[in-house]
Order: sequence, then structure tokens, then C-alpha cells
Amino acid sequence: MQTEALLALVEGELNERKALDMTVLDVRGKTSFTDYMIVVTGTSNRHLKALCDYVEMKVKANGVMPLGMEGDITSDWVLLDLGDVIVHAMTQQTRDLYQLERLWTVGDPIVEEA
Repeated sequence: MQTEALLALVEGELNERKALDMTVLDVRGKTSFTDYMIVVTGTSNRHLKALCDYVEMKVKANGVMPLGMEGDITSDWVLLDLGDVIVHAMTQQTRDLYQLERLWTVGDPIVEEA
């Protein structure tokens, strides 16, 4: 699956599952391990895990095997590695603390998705 198609698939599933405050970071040229990072906020630890579980099921159904998932139902941050796209699902408190958008966008504009 092409990277842009994977990105659109993941964004669609996250929107469907009520992910909040989605931000897509284009990190091509800044790192060699992925092209895009999607940062979303969930309403609870259970919601974070469910978001990543549903994305994992959706991409598998479309022939993409995830490289791994870190975090569980008790975590404030769940990471789903799909290779060219990485999903960071966080509670609002954790997102405010780590500020991944600032880390990966020094000097770049942030493209926010609704």
C-alpha cells in the first residue's frame, strides 16, 4: 500500500473512532524511520488503546502488517508503528507534557486535520 493511501486509511479510522485533536506531522527528511506521525488525543486510557486496536484491525484488513504496538489499557500513551506511518495516541495531560508537535516541527508549520 502506498504511504499516502495508508495515511488516509489511518486518518479515516481515527476520525471514525472519535480521536480528538488529530495532527499529522510530515517528518520526511527529518528521520529515516517513518514518513508521517499522527498525534491524537483520547478521552481515556481505554479509548487510546481502542483507537490503536481499531486502526490495527483496519490496516491488517487492507494487507498492511503493523510492526508493533506499545502501551496497553492502563497507558497514557499508546504507539502504533505501521512503518511509514506512526500513530501516537495520548491523554491530554501526556500530550501537553511531551509536546511531540513542537519536537518534530521546529521551524515548520503544523498541518492540522479536523
